[in-house]
Amino acid sequence: MLNILVGGSRTLSRWVPLVALAVALTLGGGSVAPAWAQGTAINSGLSSYALGAGDVISIRVLGEDDFTKEKIRLTDAGTIFFPSVGEIRINGTTLGELERIITNGLRGRILVNPRVSVEINEYRPFFITGMVKNPGSFAYQPGLTVRKAASLAGGFEERASLKKIFVIRERDTTQTSKRVELDSSIGPGDLITVEESFF
Repeated sequence: MLNILVGGSRTLSRWVPLVALAVALTLGGGSVAPAWAQGTAINSGLSSYALGAGDVISIRVLGEDDFTKEKIRLTDAGTIFFPSVGEIRINGTTLGELERIITNGLRGRILVNPRVSVEINEYRPFFITGMVKNPGSFAYQPGLTVRKAASLAGGFEERASLKKIFVIRERDTTQTSKRVELDSSIGPGDLITVEESFF
């Protein structure tokens, strides 16, 4: 950190070039620039989460209440109707992709520079069955693992086999059951089965 003392005959303008140099070196070096220096880059990454039936989303267009749709639950049909844009296929798209579709549909014909935001209000569920205390469906949470999923279901039963836990992934077209570990990631729509231990 550069400490600057301003006093006596020293003036603030004398130190401005040094401050600018210090900031430039920080941004250009190997260290990560602070949030204030990164501007919007800190939020530039688009979510890779693929929307699907059961998700609840809200769509907002800045300053245009007529185009705002709050808490839409996506259905198996996989489409929604959006004013002035028409039918939009939602299932399988990311938040960023959906924002672009709506923005492009509104731009020019309806609005000069539409600013669209889409957010998830509620994730679609995952499912857990077998040797857990409260089997059933639970709302997905980002960063979910098998261990956390079991915790949401009340924990493992005493006879649960922690070495025989299987998952059928929602996006696996073959719907093949595969063995997983406690720290394996779980996605929305996945089905977890915890088998019983006989020893």
